[in-house]
Amino acid sequence: MPKLPDSYGVWMGPIQGPDYYRAKYAVDEVAYLQDIAAVLEAAGPPCIHVLQGTNTDSGSNIVPPSFEGSNAFQLETATLFTQLTEARVHKTPQEMVLMKYVNQVGSRAHVAMMEACHPAMMEYQMESTFRHYTYMNGGCRHQGYTCIAASGPNGAVLHYGHAGAPNDRQMSDGDLVLFDMGCEYYRYGSDITCSWPVNGKFTPQQALVYNAVLDAHNAVIAAMRPGVPWPDMHTLAYKKILSALAKGGLLQGDVEDMVAAEVGALFMPHGLGHLIGIDTHDVGGYGEGFPPRIPRPGYKSLRTARGLEEGMIITVEPGCYFNPVLLQPAFQEPTYSNYLVKDVIEQYMGMGGVRLEDNVVITAEGALSLTDVPRTIQDIEAVMAGAAWRDCSAKNSLKGVPPAVGLVMV
Repeated sequence: MPKLPDSYGVWMGPIQGPDYYRAKYAVDEVAYLQDIAAVLEAAGPPCIHVLQGTNTDSGSNIVPPSFEGSNAFQLETATLFTQLTEARVHKTPQEMVLMKYVNQVGSRAHVAMMEACHPAMMEYQMESTFRHYTYMNGGCRHQGYTCIAASGPNGAVLHYGHAGAPNDRQMSDGDLVLFDMGCEYYRYGSDITCSWPVNGKFTPQQALVYNAVLDAHNAVIAAMRPGVPWPDMHTLAYKKILSALAKGGLLQGDVEDMVAAEVGALFMPHGLGHLIGIDTHDVGGYGEGFPPRIPRPGYKSLRTARGLEEGMIITVEPGCYFNPVLLQPAFQEPTYSNYLVKDVIEQYMGMGGVRLEDNVVITAEGALSLTDVPRTIQDIEAVMAGAAWRDCSAKNSLKGVPPAVGLVMV
């Protein structure tokens, strides 16, 4: 740690020393940065493991640290990055406690938005509702990513809410919304997405698309268990969504043929989900010894192609979108157009899209969602009509994981 001058206390408060941080973070030893060479020399290690590697999700390169006197030590760069990456892939019981907590707080905040939502409100008012609830009631000062509060056609924009489109549309009666927001506590974050009608009642078209995504969502979670390849779950989601769209008259032909022709990526161009923890898109998705990225539409956006393993937490976020950037050219492309019922799909083009996202733990026996929000149409309409949503504090009990002592929502 740096040794700060006393003058910092004027602006930052009391300056704490090594003993304070050793106790606060329960580590064996803390020293000042200026003393690092002397401390290491006294320890006499055969080598010093330092970080060096590439984050396969972000592409960021980690450069090994250097310090005055570092030339006197053997700095080993091959081990630590891989070990820490895998440690972040598999959560400890203590990490599970935090992940349960941020899902509990985030879930309740989504319910709060559902309860407050009505026509003529601005999208940013929903974002404000989420931010206020998670901080006021859960102590979660930050979000792990930019909040997506998309309504109407904005729901087809996968990362809407950025600086160029800052959740600034007024929501209208008849709009469907897609709200993707998560909160962060001690760097561990949730990532939850819900979709519902602004006026509290699904139209038949909205219900068709919503239930298609919900069927995919539920089928994937039911099929998840150790050893299952994640790309297989992506395929399962495609099949469920395409089958429902075909049944609803938007598509025609054999579903297996549609998957082979990459029709699924026209409606769900993103990957099914990602590892989550300290980062929203956490590390460990790809790397030496693991399956490579699959160069197919949709599949190439998967943030991992690994087989599922006990202790992983991964998001399950199937979606179905009506994005003209993808669909309009596809109407003219025979590879796709043979399957697309153009006149029916065009009736849905202003809807935007539906995405449903849970944070799911892989257990020894299967999978368990940490997220607890209204998912069925019946439950959503009931909550938006004034019904109370259940207390989720006791949901999702994990064997061997202690209760979240001290983590109490207000």
